[in-house]
Amino acid sequence: QVQLVESGGGLVQAGGSLRLSCAVSGRTFSYDAVGWFRQAPGKEREFVAAFSWIARRTYYADSVKGRFTISRDNAKNTVYLQMNSLKPEDTAVYYCATGSRIGSYDYWGQGTQVTVSS
Repeated sequence: QVQLVESGGGLVQAGGSLRLSCAVSGRTFSYDAVGWFRQAPGKEREFVAAFSWIARRTYYADSVKGRFTISRDNAKNTVYLQMNSLKPEDTAVYYCATGSRIGSYDYWGQGTQVTVSS
């Protein structure tokens, strides 16, 4: 089992920044991919960013390229999502997830709310 706990969400004005954290514990050696997703009210969950440990590659949704950065601290088993130049349309609950490969996620966190005011 793998456990994920997100933190760092909150209320920020448009143009501001937030950094989300995802603490990963448990059978951490069992996953290759870590991703961030978000779900806005009334909308489906969408992909935001991900990286593969094996491929050492990062992936971003077009809507966040150049504004968001995914990174990790191996020593802390923590994955981050740095979000800059935030827009009201970035408002959503943000989730982190892990899985055996990019696109296949088995474990999810509980989510953290990000609200961007105009």
